[in-house]
Amino acid sequence: MAKIMIQGTGSSVGKSLIVAALCRIFKQDGYSVCPYKSQNMSLNSYITLDGKEMGRAQVLQAYAAGLEPQVFMNPILLKPTADAKCQVIVNGKVYNNHTAAEYHNLKILFKDMLKEDFLKLESDFDIVVIEGAGSPAEINLRDRDIVNMGMAELVDAPVLIVGDIDKGGVFASLAGTMLLLTEEERKRVKGTIINKFRGDIDLLTPGINMLEEIIKRTCLGVVPYFNLILEDEDGAMMEINKKATAPIDVAVVMLPHMSNFTDADCLKCEEDVSVRFISSKEEFGMPDLLIIPGSKNTIEDLNTIKDSGLEEAILDYSKKGITLGICGGYQMMGKEIGDPLNIESSMESIKGIGLLDTITTIESEKVMTRVEGNVNLPNFKGNIYGYEIHMGKTIVGDDVNSFITINRENGVETNKLDGVFNNSETIFGTYVHGILDSTEFREYLLNKIRTKKSMTQRKSPVYEGFREEELNKLADIVRKALDMNKIYEIMRLK
Repeated sequence: MAKIMIQGTGSSVGKSLIVAALCRIFKQDGYSVCPYKSQNMSLNSYITLDGKEMGRAQVLQAYAAGLEPQVFMNPILLKPTADAKCQVIVNGKVYNNHTAAEYHNLKILFKDMLKEDFLKLESDFDIVVIEGAGSPAEINLRDRDIVNMGMAELVDAPVLIVGDIDKGGVFASLAGTMLLLTEEERKRVKGTIINKFRGDIDLLTPGINMLEEIIKRTCLGVVPYFNLILEDEDGAMMEINKKATAPIDVAVVMLPHMSNFTDADCLKCEEDVSVRFISSKEEFGMPDLLIIPGSKNTIEDLNTIKDSGLEEAILDYSKKGITLGICGGYQMMGKEIGDPLNIESSMESIKGIGLLDTITTIESEKVMTRVEGNVNLPNFKGNIYGYEIHMGKTIVGDDVNSFITINRENGVETNKLDGVFNNSETIFGTYVHGILDSTEFREYLLNKIRTKKSMTQRKSPVYEGFREEELNKLADIVRKALDMNKIYEIMRLK
């Protein structure tokens, strides 16, 4: 089996999309390929068909490789819950909550597991494309590293280092990274990639030549800056839209512990819809749809909404617009959230926004399920699909209506109710992440808005098909930018 590892000079340099691109290129070239990231830190996660949790970046990479996402592609997931503390998920299941220092001491225990699992991949795939995390030059973490050079050494993988030129300082970042590596680590580095370039390549060439002379490594290509509608990693939140750029304005409340903001990504494939993120009442405006997303710390994020003045703006907006709460957002929209076991906070309870007649209690058991069902609206009964990831049980009062009937859970037939909506069908709450990926419901909701705005109704594209087209565009861009013959040579393949 061949392998290649993509590391970066820092977070958000584009490692995840480069890995996705290589997975699609290798697949197009006839190889069976698998993405792999030993440890991912992200609040964006996903539930596999067998009810296990993994990072969303590896989900996109799996699709690029033509595979169903599985947790062996991301065996360790870290989900920050508060400053210097995170929930550790191992092989798709909750391991425990740990401080950064505690987890650093634990990492060495996972090395044997990671090596054993990786050896299984060697017999199942022609190529494994490995992604690092952050930077290999985090020398304070070198002694127990299991995701950058430590992982490369564990599985004997050649390394390419990606630098982001859009932020500036790419030559210093690449040279400085090489400087801080040990001699053995430097031997693993077979080349560099410059990412997110805008401008005249002829002006960049002298700098590339000087860099190659300094670090004694070839630059394998310069990837241009591009705008494709593919799922963002957490770091890309720095570049989110603040203003509406299309007739239908969708606003997403940006929370400090926001999770699965990818729930709104499918809206970007609608030509007349723009998505923006708001964190203050001054940014609120008058959106056509307001989404209150998931949260890894619902109580703290609800406090932020109250302290920022957004609660008052949300209550005022709810009298005129359409509001959708997903997971933690659904919990916040109720009358009260209780946390008697202090799982998320030192507060035992907090008053909710009060948009829905529901009361939620945070519980220690984490619900992780893939679901299918149908919507129970008076004028719409379409199918939906998605997944649930939450710690909490919601009790529904008499002043709301049941939103969704779940009829399959992790592939097993069931009959459960999820979520609620108000009598005027303007306020919706659900635990189902990815509900807007469901073409029928997204089309119904957007056409409801179009009718209100006297716009022509539209058919919504199937998001999965749209994503496939974008992944092929990504592969085309990266294939043209990189010396793929050299990369195959590094992997000892044709």
